[in-house]
Amino acid sequence: MGLIRSCFSFLLGTACGVYVAQNYNVPNIKKLTGTGLLIAKHIEETYRKPKKRDDDNDD
Repeated sequence: MGLIRSCFSFLLGTACGVYVAQNYNVPNIKKLTGTGLLIAKHIEETYRKPKKRDDDNDD
């Protein structure tokens, strides 16, 4: 009985997640995070401060 009691919330959450995934248009989280990281990388490269040039150490 203890195993069923401890896993009840996990099993209920899994069943609800399966139902929602089958019946509703749920976005693909892996694709969504990949797109977000790509946009963040592009914004960082666009607005990054230019690197300092160290021209006075040319021997």
